[in-house]
Amino acid sequence: MVSAADVTRRLRDAGLRGTAPRIAVLEVLTEHPHATADTVTHLARRRLGRVSTQAVYDVLAACAEAGLVRRIEPAGSAALFETRTGDNHHHLVCRACGRTTDVDCAVGARPCLTPSDDAGYLLDEAEVVFWGLCPQCQGTAKDQVR
Repeated sequence: MVSAADVTRRLRDAGLRGTAPRIAVLEVLTEHPHATADTVTHLARRRLGRVSTQAVYDVLAACAEAGLVRRIEPAGSAALFETRTGDNHHHLVCRACGRTTDVDCAVGARPCLTPSDDAGYLLDEAEVVFWGLCPQCQGTAKDQVR
């Protein structure tokens, strides 16, 4: 569990004030990586009592811009947010339940994939999402076949 003091320090280091909504949002994302904005709002309200949906979206946007939060958008699902930033990792997404898991890049350096033609772009990142069935859904799928 991350402390409020640690979160406040991270906010200040990023040039942001340590407001109660910002602290709550970062604490929620530290404990619940790959959460949607709705989930973050629900869990932040549990901590704070009251916080508007717009305030949570504003916090997520400010923290993403400051590099404290990463927004990922797997095809066909709501945007997900995480506090694991600054490294080159990818995601595994279950097609059945939507579970999302971090996976380190096999190459390590950014970008870890080289396109056949960069069309003159200066590339600095490649986003990869691996799709399949998580271990729990594999078991459920096997049970349904029997």
